[in-house]
Amino acid sequence: MQSLFKCRSSTLSNVGLANLFIVYIVWSSTYLAIRVALEEGSGLSPLMMGFIRMFLAGAILIGFAVFQRHRIRLTVREWLILIPSSILLWVLSNGLLMWSEQYANSGFAALVVATTPIIVAFLDSLLLRRTPSRLLIGSLFLSFCGLAVLMAPSLMEGNTTEFTAGLALLLCAFSWSCGSVFQNRNPLSLPFTVIAGYQHLIAGCAYGLLVLVFHEPLPHPSTHAWLALVYLILFGSVLAYTAFVTALSLLPINIAMTYAYVNPVLALLLGWWLLSEPITWWTLLGAAMVILGVIGVFRDRSRLPQLEKR
Repeated sequence: MQSLFKCRSSTLSNVGLANLFIVYIVWSSTYLAIRVALEEGSGLSPLMMGFIRMFLAGAILIGFAVFQRHRIRLTVREWLILIPSSILLWVLSNGLLMWSEQYANSGFAALVVATTPIIVAFLDSLLLRRTPSRLLIGSLFLSFCGLAVLMAPSLMEGNTTEFTAGLALLLCAFSWSCGSVFQNRNPLSLPFTVIAGYQHLIAGCAYGLLVLVFHEPLPHPSTHAWLALVYLILFGSVLAYTAFVTALSLLPINIAMTYAYVNPVLALLLGWWLLSEPITWWTLLGAAMVILGVIGVFRDRSRLPQLEKR
């Protein structure tokens, strides 16, 4: 089996690689932007931030779809698929991520969320009633051991808040995995901008309802919070999401999906560089275990087509 990293550069699309580079940089930095937007005294709460970000990003994406003259009128079936996927991906998962980053470092959050591909692969095996391979089980075990290493310092220091944030991040990864599997098993014949736009708008409406239910105060964002929020809307939700779909259409899947183990490393470095988040031996060991587990999953998935042909 060829290595995930083996691919002649002459066979790769330069446009695809450029879009993948955007995904590397922007998605890695979104964890840092969320941390900045929700820092103490920022004037934003997770629910209000989710409402503003999702609603405006959705409006931009739907506006772009209208400009491209795509069909934006949905059928009942399309609504029944988009609503639960939006709740799982952008309300539960993204909401847990935002809440957690009030108490956990951005690099730590990125590493925990990096387990998503492993959970997706495991859920997919269960739904297909396929016995998980030894490599998949080993990758899952290695990554969860890595998470235990990452959370060990907070336990030893008695920092229950940070430990709780770690558990919330794990639920965040699980929710995103469930949403990804659900969406994959219920494909829609709609342009990407329409799907992403409606998902963001649905999530924005859900956040707006939660804001009313919990009587959230009106936002008074600081300058840093506004800049972080605008960055998340324009770059995190619109540019990078579109770039990922473009990269996925122009590059081999094993190349496009390398973001899953590049992003947490870059997020860790960005948090250390820009926010002075500490990187300890515990962090390095846990990060290595999580990323090796993710690489193991991609190796396992790349073997499936070969095994199914036998």
